[in-house]
Amino acid sequence: MNAWLDAFVQWTAWLGLDYRFLLDAYERGSFVAGAWVTVQLCLFTMAGSLAVGVALAAALVSGRPWLTGPTRLFVEVTRNTPTLVQLYCAFLVLNMLISEVIGGANPFTPFAWVVIVISLHKGVFHAEALRAGLEAVPEVTLEAATSLGFSRRQRLWRVELPLALRFALPSLVNNLIELVKMTAVASAIAVGDVTYASILIWTQRDNVLELMILILLFFGLLSFLVNCLGRRLETRLRMPGYGH
Repeated sequence: MNAWLDAFVQWTAWLGLDYRFLLDAYERGSFVAGAWVTVQLCLFTMAGSLAVGVALAAALVSGRPWLTGPTRLFVEVTRNTPTLVQLYCAFLVLNMLISEVIGGANPFTPFAWVVIVISLHKGVFHAEALRAGLEAVPEVTLEAATSLGFSRRQRLWRVELPLALRFALPSLVNNLIELVKMTAVASAIAVGDVTYASILIWTQRDNVLELMILILLFFGLLSFLVNCLGRRLETRLRMPGYGH
């Protein structure tokens, strides 16, 4: 392993790039640990945002004004304000209020706030995609489900949502790719993700360009993997007669 790293550092030095931090066990470990934190953020926020999206989409099409009104207001406010501002408001305001109420046993860590904020933010975009998918379900399909004795809730969960997911899947995959890139905001509140770890390294070594290249490649790889999985899922769930 060290021989490979030595060869890589020497080769990149010939190109004018300074990757000597990879030879330092502590700094290399910090970068790897930060990359793993970013992967964890992606996994948690993907699951959280999809759950939020399904819940909000169900509320938007519920037909109950007392539910659709507040949900629509939440969607509009959330998707029209920057994620970073939402994160600062949650961490610097809500977190402080929670700490004052319950004392020093605040269970919400910076990592948790990032997961919550990004899940809510991207969840509203998932909800809009799913809402469009729900509205694209043919009326004749809904009438058939009703004639079979399905209740409104059964029709939603067993008929409408499975079909809406297929219609909305391209938009959902695009949202998830955006979510992967959005996790970089975690460094703003000192969560030790790959961006924050890189900042700590380049403040000591002044190798900003080199680490920015690594960050770009890392996020590019994560986005590419999500895209590949999404396309595979699209192919698997594609319905005959829709799309190619």
